Amino acid sequence: MTLPSLHKHELLQREYGQSTFQLVQQLRDVEDRTERTRRAQQIVQLIFRIQPTLRDQPESQQKVWNHLFEMADGELDVDAPFPLVAQANMAPPQRVTYPSKGPKLRAYGRAVEQLIEKAITLEDATEREQATIIIGRTMKFLYRSHNKENAKDVTILKHLKELSGGQLTLDPAQVDAQNLFEFTTGGRPAPFIVPQPRQERDVRRGSGGNNNRRDKQRRGGKKGRQEPQQPPQ
Repeated sequence: MTLPSLHKHELLQREYGQSTFQLVQQLRDVEDRTERTRRAQQIVQLIFRIQPTLRDQPESQQKVWNHLFEMADGELDVDAPFPLVAQANMAPPQRVTYPSKGPKLRAYGRAVEQLIEKAITLEDATEREQATIIIGRTMKFLYRSHNKENAKDVTILKHLKELSGGQLTLDPAQVDAQNLFEFTTGGRPAPFIVPQPRQERDVRRGSGGNNNRRDKQRRGGKKGRQEPQQPPQ
């Protein structure tokens, strides 16, 4: 095992561990091909035991065998179930395309804009209206989560009109009367509670519990106390 080999396979060592890397390096010293293949299979099984999540990945077996071949510096002569290819000879991964611009309104994100684009293409007026209501309801929920405060229906309708270029509109009076932008529970709109920091909640609970305990002690102190009995005359 040479020093350049250690630096060359540093990422694979971190992924599979130093002990696994040393076992792979020792395979080259095994002269018998059958024994070398058997040990390589055992190392593959060991890797899957150490990292069971690898089994859920596509082509995981071929990936692990290629990593063994790479950690052995391309000198692994075994009967592998797949053709062994070094990473240097593999095709580079495709470049991931990132969006060139962000969402117009950060509170809603790009997903809401995509929903609006899809709703605009609906030809049926009823389906478009239902889609607009669902999108408005989602926008109000996201607005609350982002700004930590409630949003008026007029504000959501304004943003909806802006994002759709004026193609998705609803009657403000109907939205307000029927609570169309509220997630209902049992026919009534669910109350919105502004999330509070956990420390602040704990302080309030702790102070409230102490005050209640003190009040009970004060109220029940005299009532629960027994008067000393007088000795018989």
